[in-house]
Amino acid sequence: MERVVGIGGIFIKAQDPKALRAWYQRHLGIDVQAWGGAVFPWDTPERPAGDGATVWSIFDADSSYFEPSPAPFMINYRVADLDALLAALRAEGCDVDDRVEASDHGRFGWVMDPEGHRVELWEPPKP
Repeated sequence: MERVVGIGGIFIKAQDPKALRAWYQRHLGIDVQAWGGAVFPWDTPERPAGDGATVWSIFDADSSYFEPSPAPFMINYRVADLDALLAALRAEGCDVDDRVEASDHGRFGWVMDPEGHRVELWEPPKP
């Protein structure tokens, strides 16, 4: 079974999200959009159409989205089969969130790593 097949997103909490977004935009050239982040498409000269993207976003420091993790970041990993991976993680004794969310953006599940970081697992929508 394939497990993680890519990084879907990187999410960072900030005390001053507006200022931090502006810093990344000015100094690193990240094209921060009005919704608070940027999308990096996976296109290359060899594959100009790409087959996905990585999202980068800054959240307010008091966002509860990363809970129960106290970490100021969360990584979203792209997966091929969310249900199979969540079942395997449960069988392996991992701390898997019972909740799975579905939206137009795909399906999401979560697991905590041994150091208390919330890990988001994302199965993109089928074409």
